[in-house]
This record gives sequence, C-alpha cells and structure tokens, in this order.
Amino acid sequence: MTRPLAVVDAADTAGVFAALRSALTADGPAVLPHAHPEAVAAPETVDQRIALVVETSGSTGKPKRVALSADAVLASAAASDAALGGPGQWLLALPLTYIAAINVLVRSIASGTEPVVMDAEQFTAERFADAAAALGAPMRFTSLVPAQLARLIDADAALETLRRFDRILVGGQAMPLDLAAKALELGLNVTRTYGSSETCGGCVWDGVPIGSTEVRITDGRIELATSSLAEGYLDDARRTAFAFREHDGKRWYLTDDTGEIVDGVLRVTGRVDDVIVSGGVKISLAEVELAVRTLPGLGEAVVVAAPHPEWGESPVVVSTVALPLEVLREAISARLGRAAAPARIVLVDSLPVLANGKPDRLSIAALALK
Repeated sequence: MTRPLAVVDAADTAGVFAALRSALTADGPAVLPHAHPEAVAAPETVDQRIALVVETSGSTGKPKRVALSADAVLASAAASDAALGGPGQWLLALPLTYIAAINVLVRSIASGTEPVVMDAEQFTAERFADAAAALGAPMRFTSLVPAQLARLIDADAALETLRRFDRILVGGQAMPLDLAAKALELGLNVTRTYGSSETCGGCVWDGVPIGSTEVRITDGRIELATSSLAEGYLDDARRTAFAFREHDGKRWYLTDDTGEIVDGVLRVTGRVDDVIVSGGVKISLAEVELAVRTLPGLGEAVVVAAPHPEWGESPVVVSTVALPLEVLREAISARLGRAAAPARIVLVDSLPVLANGKPDRLSIAALALK
C-alpha cells in the first residue's frame, strides 16, 4: 500500500506543523519539508508506513532522502520526553530543514503544546530573547546548533534568558570544548545530542543513549540501533542496504562517524571520510577543526584537506578571520602534534553554506585548492 507524498515549504512553519499532525495520524500525506519546494522532483507516492521524508544536507556528497515511519518519529519524541523529565513548551529557533527542528514540532504535537516560533533565518540574541519571553509552560526547552549557542552566550541580552530554560539541546555538529565548558561555567543546562536524520535526530545525549537506543563500535565506526530508526533512503535500495544492516535480530544504522565507548559513554572522534595521511601520519580533520575553533575569531572556521607537495595531504583552514599562520600552527601542534598543523589559511569573504545553514564542505574544499 502507498500514500501520497506532499512537499511542503519549510519556511511555512504553520503549514509543516499541520501537515505533520495529519501525517502522524495517517489522515494525510507523508511530508517532505523543503527550502525550495517548487524545484523538488519527488515521487507522488511512498510506502504507507512512511510519514516523514527528510533530505540530508549533502555537505560532503549527494543529498539523501531519509524515510521515517510515524512509529519512529513518535518513538523519538517519547524518548526525548522521558530524558527531559516530561513534556514542556518548545522554542523553535532552527530551520525546518533540520531534523532537530522537525522534532520540536513533533514533540509539541505529541504533548499537545504550542511551540513558540522565531525566524531562524533572522536569528539574533535579541530576537531569541523576545521569542523566549512568550513561553508560558513550567518546563521550557529549545534546540540549537553550536554557532547559535555561542552567539547567545556572548550577548548580555540573552544570557539570563538562557538560564531560564530547563534544557538546551545542542547538536547538528560537534560542540567546541571551550563552548561546552563556558556554558557549564555560566550555569546553563546544556545537553550535547548526537544522532542524524537516519535515527530521527539525537538519540545519544551527552554520550549516553536515550530510550531504546543501543550503540556499538564496529571497526572503529559507530553503529546505532533504536526504535526511531529510519526505514531507509527513498528510492535508493543500494544506499539503504549498505547503511541499514541486520545483526543479532536488530536493525543497525552504520554511521559515517568514528568513535569509542569509555565506561558506557560514547565519544565521537571524527568521520570515516575526514581522516587523511600526511607524511605517513593519520590525522582527523574533525579533531583539527575542533582545535582551530577554540582560537580567537576562528569559532566558525572550517578545516579541509588539500594536496601538499611534500607530505601528500595536509589540513587547510578556511576562514573569514585572519590569524598569523605561525600562531595557528604552534597552537595546533601543541594540542595534536606537528603533523596536524595546518599548512595554510585561506581567507574568504564568507563561508559557503547549504540551505540548512551547515557549511558546504565540497565548495569550501574547492576554495582551498585555489
């Protein structure tokens, strides 16, 4: 059996909210929120089980369309509510092309609450504080990406507002260690989330699985099993068969991330495709990027690989802010060793981003070659 698939403008929060409500009760079509709905070539129908389709960012390759059942989406909401200590009212501050933003709407639907919505494209500390003032429930939550949290922490107008949230979920990308430490020092109830569209968002909080989630490491690579797991990729059987696998009677999602589990806590160490060999030494670009982002002015810098005439490959920093190369190299060498020191800094007027606001790493890598 099949059901219709409706492509909904991600900028129309009320429209997505209503479409999701109908999709989750099976009264309406499955939903694909998109930043450019008029340009989307999507199938007219999908399998009856599918309620939500999320297009991945494509930050390192061709975008994928993740197909999620209503059971998976609602299981994710239930696991989140349990981890939060109960339902509450949410402030939506992310674009609805993010699975984290969609989850804010789903949690609101499941708990019968109305989210407060701000324009994510016009995100400022002042607008965030104004929107938060409209929250009326005893329990208050929001979901942010690290760059948003950093901007709010640096603004006096938003700091007291942040302290009034019962929980601030931060995900979408790795949080710089200095940002996490600063949030803790300021008394903010911040939780780092790890997951993806394939797991219906964050299913590991502060390194610990929530709900039914299980984590294991296979050949250094993170695998996840959870009741919120996707059905697979829409119209892409090959990718689905590679990423979703049966082990011991359970379906597991093979992530693109590397990690380790220490005393039951997951630590993400990088991506499978971000490890380069420079002069015979393996280097994680993710670890270099985290270290670079702790330096003054480089909080949003991106680290990519570029050819090196002597070492084969080397890390290159692409940034809108200048820093003397020797200062940068010494700082990174002290943390990660001389082989990890970036060979160059490429200055740009602005960093290319995807529709969901994440760095467009393919375009950025092309800039590093110029």
